[in-house]
Amino acid sequence: MAALGWLTPRRRSATARSVLAGEASAEAARKSSQEVPQVAVREPAFPVLGDDKAAAFFDLDNTVMQGAALFHFGRGLYKRKFFETRDLAKFAWQQAWFRLAGVEDPEHMQNARDSALSIVKGHRVAELKAIGEEIYDEYMAERIWPGTRALAQAHLDAGQKVWLVTAAPVEIAQVIARRLGLTGALGTVAESVDGVYTGKLVGEPLHGPAKAEAVRALAAAEGLDLSRCAAYSDSHNDIPMLSLVGHPYAINPDAKLRRHAREKDWRLRDYRTGRKAAKVGIPAAAGVGAVAGGTAAAIALSRRRR
Repeated sequence: MAALGWLTPRRRSATARSVLAGEASAEAARKSSQEVPQVAVREPAFPVLGDDKAAAFFDLDNTVMQGAALFHFGRGLYKRKFFETRDLAKFAWQQAWFRLAGVEDPEHMQNARDSALSIVKGHRVAELKAIGEEIYDEYMAERIWPGTRALAQAHLDAGQKVWLVTAAPVEIAQVIARRLGLTGALGTVAESVDGVYTGKLVGEPLHGPAKAEAVRALAAAEGLDLSRCAAYSDSHNDIPMLSLVGHPYAINPDAKLRRHAREKDWRLRDYRTGRKAAKVGIPAAAGVGAVAGGTAAAIALSRRRR
């Protein structure tokens, strides 16, 4: 048996240090068994399912769609010979002046709007709507940002209404909204009489502060609580609209909006990457006069392809 002695555990008296270690281990085990598991704190789900006092407002240019809607619309109108090259020279000069001067002189802005509106003067509203459907398929459908589209769908899935808010003509905005399955659109309204465009605007282009006023008016009519609503835009010009709501988002933001969003701790999403971001960073249209810039580019493209 002596030979098997090494198999038998030796009895040793516990030292003060081993007693302390054992007691500490037991105490830790006891506390661990009594503790309630800690659950990670998460932000409340947004958008809130079934909140009928909430809605979402999306800018269009560079937010929902790459580039400016009027750029693509202008390409479609030029293709359909709505205006000639000699008309384009005037539009292009006015648009270049805005870009170079960097300011919006009221007289020059009015002249540009009048020139652009003359393109559709005398045409029927129904005709422009039908053409808008074709232009959407030709130039716009493939330029919808999937990420922004998913954000809009999340609001729809939560049972909320979703509106486009844009300086583009309301007829074009409504076509885009319907194609995307959205509730509707707020846009610049051109005057018409008996279904024919007069060549004048009703009020001013839906741009900057005018967007905020449109959202405020629609919210009042729909019984919405703006503190529970969301707004999405790429442009610092839409800070008034974004500031109205409780959930502002900067989407593909320009430099000024990015800075402002960070200062205000607004949520930010950027679906552009690398060189692609630079290519799609076309300035958003500031009113109906922006048709000029779009059509100028369209002609330049067509000449290069010949």
